[in-house]
Amino acid sequence: MGLTTAMYTGLSGMNVNQTRIDTIGHNIANVNTTAFKSSRTLFQFQLSRILSGGSAPSETTGGTNPTQVGLGAVVGSTQRDMTPGSVETTGINSDVAIQGAGMFVLQRADGRQVYTRDGAFSLDANNRLVSMDGHAVRGFAVDSNFNVVPGVLSDLTIPVGTLSIAHATQNVTLDGDLSAGGTIATQGSTHATQTLVDGGGGLAAAGTALSDLRDGAIPGTTLFAAGNTITVSNLTRGGRVLPPRSFVIGTDGSTLGDFATWLQSAAGIDMTAGVPGTPGVTIENGQLVIRGNAGEANALGIDANVVRSDNGGGSLPFTFTQTAEANGSGVYTSFTAYDSLGNAVVANASYALEALTATGPVWRYYLTAPDGAGVLQAIGTGTVSFDNNGNYVSATGNQFNLDRSGTGATSPLQITLDFSQINGLSTELSNVIAASQDGYPPGTLANFGIGVDGTVSGTFTNGQSRTLGQLAVAVFSNDEGLIADTDNNYLNGPNSGEPVITTPGLTGAGQMMGGALELSNVDLSREFIGLITSSTAFQAASRVISTSSDMLDQLLLITR
Repeated sequence: MGLTTAMYTGLSGMNVNQTRIDTIGHNIANVNTTAFKSSRTLFQFQLSRILSGGSAPSETTGGTNPTQVGLGAVVGSTQRDMTPGSVETTGINSDVAIQGAGMFVLQRADGRQVYTRDGAFSLDANNRLVSMDGHAVRGFAVDSNFNVVPGVLSDLTIPVGTLSIAHATQNVTLDGDLSAGGTIATQGSTHATQTLVDGGGGLAAAGTALSDLRDGAIPGTTLFAAGNTITVSNLTRGGRVLPPRSFVIGTDGSTLGDFATWLQSAAGIDMTAGVPGTPGVTIENGQLVIRGNAGEANALGIDANVVRSDNGGGSLPFTFTQTAEANGSGVYTSFTAYDSLGNAVVANASYALEALTATGPVWRYYLTAPDGAGVLQAIGTGTVSFDNNGNYVSATGNQFNLDRSGTGATSPLQITLDFSQINGLSTELSNVIAASQDGYPPGTLANFGIGVDGTVSGTFTNGQSRTLGQLAVAVFSNDEGLIADTDNNYLNGPNSGEPVITTPGLTGAGQMMGGALELSNVDLSREFIGLITSSTAFQAASRVISTSSDMLDQLLLITR
């Protein structure tokens, strides 16, 4: 009976070591599996036969120990090692590794949630971030303003090549210096035409029909006919050529007053109450008089070819004579703004020194920009005040509207100018630039990256960067209690605890490393040693069986 028991004891030794070799083989087979966690097999001895329970010592005799014969070994547990593996950089932006505790959260097609340390992700045809087996990577999405919405898990999408953004300009910051060392602007340039008359010989007035307008020196010939086009080109303001404009008689107006109003708009003259001088286009004593805004930066340049008519093959209906020059120091700058569709709009700003008061210098600025049809318009004016030390004090009129009617964009485009970075010192020259503005043109998502906190940041072709989502991490109270599923995934088990879904770096969760993968934590040296010791133990256990068999054979020979 004892020899038979010994054989079963040897068999138990062979069984447990065979199980250990199975475990080692599984570890070695997955030595290159991404984020694989190795296991070890732990043995326990079986219940022993008690031949004697032992005895306690007495006054006359000593105690005896129990006498037991063991019955072999059993597999106590196969324990998974959840320590992180080494990290390998891959340079692939959809790869990500967790450095520390936690697991990625995936959702299978059947709706079940699984967990993995394998961060070899990619984008599917719907721009979803998915695992190698197509399981959706879960995280926290963003709202329409690209702010992460915490607490609500969803599939992460990264629409490379399809998502486009644009943003309307709301604020423009100006920088530079408006020198207090210049001269005060009191008047603009003045130009007047030859004397004009009507068909009756009277001096032309605002109500005079353009088709009845005549040069006072040649009263027998009309300057225009109904349907003629009057073109204004090469008109300059502060030396800058303004966009050409065309006036069609009968469509845009029919009187000299209509043309004067139109010409005033074409020149971008600002007639806001309180501006220096008497700017505008008027008819005085039969002459068409053009007065620009004050300051050298607003000086109008009108030569003989500025106004042309298609009447008579490109005639020059007006002869302009400059009667006054613009005075006052000034400077010009421009900046590009963007409407809600990302269309670029170039706004112009000219500055003129308005006053040198007891409290400090005051400058006036004039703004012009095209409307929705591309026609240049005067859109506002205001002042910038400095103290006696040249420090910015305040600004008026620095909120203005750009007309975007007919473009499909939100109209008007409301912009605020920030002059707080400008100084009013007596520098040699004034210089103003647009240092920054918060709008941008359309851009398409070109690339993305994953940060240490799991934030997915996208870069667009217009240079902007936006948050596209944030990866979620599941943390368990007992990682070793997870149940290994297929495809490098795990399921929560009875002893793993419920997952705590959080963001990387919080509540014990590790941080993330984009463009990298976690390697297997299998230690090949240890596994090879385990193979040697397990095979040796297996062989030794088999010797117990063969020895017991030999002894049984000898016992049977006694009867012969």
